[in-house]
Amino acid sequence: MPVADSSLIDDIEDIVNKNSSPGEIREENKRLVVPKSRRIKQTREETVQADSIIPGTQKVWLKTWGCSHNNSDSEYMAGQLASYGYKITDDSESADLWLLNSCTVKNPAEDHFRNEIKKAREKQKKIVVAGCVPQGQPRTDYLQGLSVIGVQQIDRVTEVVEETLKGHSVRLYGQKKLEGKKVGGAALSLPKIRKNPLIEIIAINTGCLNQCTYCKTKHARGELGSYPPDEIVARAKQSFEEGVVEIWLTSEDLGAYGHDIGVTLPQLLWKLVEVIPEGARMRLGMTNPPYILEHLEEMAKILRHPRVYSFLHVPVQSASDSVLMDMKREYCQADFRHVTDFLKERVPGVTIATDVICGFPTETEDDFEETMQLVEEYKFPSLFINQFFPRPGTPAAKMPRIPAQLVKQRTKKISELFHSYRPYDHKMSEIQQVLVTETSHDQQYYVGHNKFYDQVLVPKNENLMGKMVTVRIVETGKHFLKGQLLSDKGIVQPDVPLPLKKGQVSGASGLVQIENNSNHNIFMAVSLFAVLIAIVWRFYSLFLGTT
Repeated sequence: MPVADSSLIDDIEDIVNKNSSPGEIREENKRLVVPKSRRIKQTREETVQADSIIPGTQKVWLKTWGCSHNNSDSEYMAGQLASYGYKITDDSESADLWLLNSCTVKNPAEDHFRNEIKKAREKQKKIVVAGCVPQGQPRTDYLQGLSVIGVQQIDRVTEVVEETLKGHSVRLYGQKKLEGKKVGGAALSLPKIRKNPLIEIIAINTGCLNQCTYCKTKHARGELGSYPPDEIVARAKQSFEEGVVEIWLTSEDLGAYGHDIGVTLPQLLWKLVEVIPEGARMRLGMTNPPYILEHLEEMAKILRHPRVYSFLHVPVQSASDSVLMDMKREYCQADFRHVTDFLKERVPGVTIATDVICGFPTETEDDFEETMQLVEEYKFPSLFINQFFPRPGTPAAKMPRIPAQLVKQRTKKISELFHSYRPYDHKMSEIQQVLVTETSHDQQYYVGHNKFYDQVLVPKNENLMGKMVTVRIVETGKHFLKGQLLSDKGIVQPDVPLPLKKGQVSGASGLVQIENNSNHNIFMAVSLFAVLIAIVWRFYSLFLGTT
């Protein structure tokens, strides 16, 4: 660029004088003033920097530990991410970010969670953690520096994932409140991707009313917070409209539902029964004895209803009153027996599932024998046997422990008792109606459930999936029945439309599909166009700086 000869430019005082007209001044200035070039420090080869993170274009791998409530939370998080454009993948290696939803009930579950975090760090993956472990133990060393989604903050998962992919650490722990009072949590109307398109998991409340001395979940889920009945019913209706044939009600304690909002569990259940289509069914979740005692008459009527499974999960944990007192379970063995006996009498064939804990710190040999006698007497078809694990921050963790070898011996002894009886042999040759919803672990059969929620294996015929079928029981095992299809006339389609395809998002406008997401493609095109404009503007700015 030419440089002006300074001798041709007069001082400003000489250029502008009192005899010059404004027009003459402007014209004269234009002729004499020449732009001076600036020295540019950077070279022409300077790399243009642009933001390479386009939100909603990455792959997310999601892993879940624990209860059906946790699984429901994961379905909601997956649905929101997919609606925003992220691809939910089953391939952890190709994923840009790992979303790990944890369980704090037992040490082994947390150990697996911790190992998965270690593996993600080794593979240099972005990490977001969720669930009860970070919520209940936010200061745990191995969680430092990681992004966290609290159990009541799952509706903000897209924000957390987006910021984490940018290299930031975000932590959201807060509780949701309405007029200063805790509520159930994130809205039930959020988008979700069902792990099984035929099954809808609905959390009707979160938290509980107890403070069991061994339980860490209370630290994470907190006090009771119930969803209003109308919101739960609306979610159930939407699910059936999307082809769901089975709904599961879940929470930390089903029986406590509504104590905080002036509603009872039976009131909710009767409203749900009204919207269950013909051929579909509802399964009730876990309820502790204290809060179901006051509703036994109504609960028996509900469990007899043809569209409700005659099944209830009632944990006893121990048959010793002294141990139950030390656990702060707020019931005694007689209460548990009353619940079980009442339902068995009023609901013929009802299945009562239960849990026991072996090796609680104050459990004596006599205490353990009481539990053995209870199992021997009732021969529970479904029994969850757990060793005691001292969870950090719980009162039981501070109690002197029983020797580990003795705990293992007791666990083995009660496990042998459980496997010594066969609960289904008397059902041989029965004719049963079975709702088929799953595939067996070995991929050889389809799996359905009869009225009593017994697991029934049926032939792997695609025409049976999602249908109510009539079978004859031809084989019984410890954990299953095997059914033979009587005839094609025994196959009934529940009164619902076809289910969503696996990977489709429930509750999102347009029903976003993960593998072929047109909204995702539009978002990518707009984002790339925005980046292109930014690059052009950067070049233009550099060009102006050189002129």
